[in-house]
Amino acid sequence: MSNKILSALFGAGLAALALSPAAMAEPQELAEMHAEMEGCEACHADGEPSADGAHEFEQCQSCHGTMEEMDDVHKPHEGNLMCADCHAPHDSNVGDRPACDSCHDDGRTAESVLK
Repeated sequence: MSNKILSALFGAGLAALALSPAAMAEPQELAEMHAEMEGCEACHADGEPSADGAHEFEQCQSCHGTMEEMDDVHKPHEGNLMCADCHAPHDSNVGDRPACDSCHDDGRTAESVLK
């Protein structure tokens, strides 16, 4: 089916998404993506998890920055949480956004915080 027909049927945005290689890609676990870059050592010292997660937390920050340096959703968690508390790398896929209500029962969402 041509792009013209898809655009007419679904609108330009949906047609682009439908033809996008990313739209067809299988979900990838965060840990797999990081391991493809540098092996398990990308996150873990000697490829083994640390007892307290501190090494892994430092590794996250060395690439992604501190929570204070990130957006308004991350800033309030500085000093209270480690990245893996919300972004469980062996249980989450690339692009997954953790739900605020898994910890906050007051109706907060990332969208409401960023407004």
